[in-house]
Amino acid sequence: MAVETPHILVVDDEKTITDLVGIYLKNEGFEVTLAYNGADAARAILKGGFDLAVLDVMLPDIDGFELLRTIRADYTYPVIMLTAKGAQADKIEGLSLGADDYVVKPFRPLELVARVKAQLRRYTSYGSRDQAEEDTAVIAFDGLVINRDARSVTVDERAVRLTPLEYSILLYLAEHRGHVVPVEELFRAVWGEEFMQGSNNTVMVHIRHLREKVGDDAQNPRFIKNIWGVGYTIEG
Repeated sequence: MAVETPHILVVDDEKTITDLVGIYLKNEGFEVTLAYNGADAARAILKGGFDLAVLDVMLPDIDGFELLRTIRADYTYPVIMLTAKGAQADKIEGLSLGADDYVVKPFRPLELVARVKAQLRRYTSYGSRDQAEEDTAVIAFDGLVINRDARSVTVDERAVRLTPLEYSILLYLAEHRGHVVPVEELFRAVWGEEFMQGSNNTVMVHIRHLREKVGDDAQNPRFIKNIWGVGYTIEG
């Protein structure tokens, strides 16, 4: 039996962004419906037939949170919210209302496409809606893309060559994005050994090399942040 083409709703009042995202998604083979305001989006949502929605929080009429409530009243398909940079409250509210992920503006279309694929894979396994997968093959945020299947990493579409330990550190932190990972936990998870004297220095050295490769400034890191006395975090 042929697999149905996933149908995606994209809602943003910035027409240039909406149209560009639509082009990228269509090029990936998705069916796409575009809406430039909340009213049109609400009507489309009520008609149904979507497999995923991308909703801008800030809309001129009905905001993205209200659209999210409308979706969650009847549907369980994934929803990705578009939020302004630094709008932590928007992220918290969106996730509490049932959003599955968020992307901070400005963003790269390829990053959003990766997020869409990851959410669809988790929810539908590309055609089988019987159960969701616990993990997604792709983690993408802020220009960083980690592909578990290929064990590859790119930053701003530039391939980054990592050692197995560096890759494992980055993957573990990315999987726990938004949480501070204690040094002891990171060491046990990546090295598979008990944390001992000197283990902290081992982690620090590998973190330093990893930061150099992904282009992180230790004083103003883009990805890996050090929470002194506790551990490391990727906020994303």
